[in-house]
Amino acid sequence: MEESSIETKEKKKKGKAKWIVLAVVVVVIIAAIAGGGNDNTPQTPSSEDPVATSEQSASNQETSEEKKDADVPTEYKNALKKAETYSKTMHMSKQGIYDQLVSEYGENFPPEAAQYAIDNLEADYKANALEKAKTYYETMNMSKEGVRDQLVSEYGEKFTQEEADYAVNNLE
Repeated sequence: MEESSIETKEKKKKGKAKWIVLAVVVVVIIAAIAGGGNDNTPQTPSSEDPVATSEQSASNQETSEEKKDADVPTEYKNALKKAETYSKTMHMSKQGIYDQLVSEYGENFPPEAAQYAIDNLEADYKANALEKAKTYYETMNMSKEGVRDQLVSEYGEKFTQEEADYAVNNLE
């Protein structure tokens, strides 16, 4: 009978994790629909000292960056923009972002585009873990250990143990 009780608790825990994952997926979809805007404003460096050699250097650097950027397929750039959105607005983990980018129920990017996005994404995953932890702790009234479990769970947020530990240790 005790074994049956343990099995029931395990099933409830997995069931709860599935609902949380489902809620995250719904939020991701809503955010993707609402935040699909594109910022196409050109980025031009400002120069306060218009010395000829400085301008040439800046021009050469800009040309080099444009060529490098032009060599990147649009789909890869799109994956990176979507990854930035997931990191900044939903505070997702590296693995969570990658999984969302390649998921047939998510963005459905090819693995190569998703990996390019992860490799080029400038994100603070410890800060993301802390923001997620605050949400679970304050709005879902979870214990610190429950938050830690959710942050590292393969059915949850998929943060690293180090990122989850940082988050839980900085909750208040």
